[in-house]
Amino acid sequence: MDTDTGTLRRMVWVFPDRESSRALPKWQKAFWAAYEEEAGRLGLTWQRHAPDDIAVDHLRRGEPPRFYVAGELVTPADTLFVTSLYSLPYQSQDVFNQYAMYAVLENAGFYLPAPPSLSSIVNDKLATILYLKDSPIPAVPTLRIGTGRDLGVRLYEPVLADLTFPAIVKPVGWCAGWGICMARDLEDLHGLLSLAQGGETAMAIQPYLGPGTIDFRVFLVDGEPHTVARRTPPDGAYVANFGRGGGIEYIDTPPELKETLAYVAERVPIPFLCVDFLFDGEDYWLSEIEPDGAIVCPDPTDRVFVDRQRAIIQARFAAYARGHARHLETNHV
Repeated sequence: MDTDTGTLRRMVWVFPDRESSRALPKWQKAFWAAYEEEAGRLGLTWQRHAPDDIAVDHLRRGEPPRFYVAGELVTPADTLFVTSLYSLPYQSQDVFNQYAMYAVLENAGFYLPAPPSLSSIVNDKLATILYLKDSPIPAVPTLRIGTGRDLGVRLYEPVLADLTFPAIVKPVGWCAGWGICMARDLEDLHGLLSLAQGGETAMAIQPYLGPGTIDFRVFLVDGEPHTVARRTPPDGAYVANFGRGGGIEYIDTPPELKETLAYVAERVPIPFLCVDFLFDGEDYWLSEIEPDGAIVCPDPTDRVFVDRQRAIIQARFAAYARGHARHLETNHV
């Protein structure tokens, strides 16, 4: 694998700095520490910084702006930024600041392997489905309902005409499986929507595919399937994400997914992308895509998990470095 990083020296995750001091060690152990170590193997540093850590000096007419990350001067030649939008509840006040900073970085010529234009598409589950509307494997049927001060007027009720129960109800833009609930009837749905009203959280409603539903996450690197993780929910649950206790095993790419993976890779041509599918026992359904899907190690004592995690991270970062080199050449940076 070609891992020549040229003048690239650092990768910076622009990430809202509102993590809990209790949760941080869990994520550090699961993947952030591995990111830092694997970046080091490529001769790079890996850092997480909030948008507020980036300061810009653009006072000199005719000269390019000067960017500083936590007081350190950075340039498009030596630094790339990962700019995937995060919008969990405690991050909501950061959303505009994240998005605005992404635009500043992009227009200053920095290489962003996850383009800002993609953030709004992947951060709303229905937007994702509509963007990938020609997918050979169909997306999970979805309703989208915004909540807010006028929820009690129930202007959303026309979209419920064909809804069947049980149904999965979840925020359109959260991640890691959080906020996913089951509505067994219309009364449950009204109750969940009224809770979402407290945070004016837009909700997606989808048919429940059944207790045997399995989640497949495909890690695409430069448009090619690198690894497939089959994720199963714990007993009695209906969410398979690692953060919700799901189990993980690695498998070969199911042949049924290959045509759709090629379609997604063409539609979203970025160096690294996670593509998620659900399998209900008979049919596959396209679920979502994530340009910054976490590469976790569910069991750090299991060599298979450790080696596979590190291989995905290495491939991801090497693809970023190649993309950065192409960006410099194309834009004469």
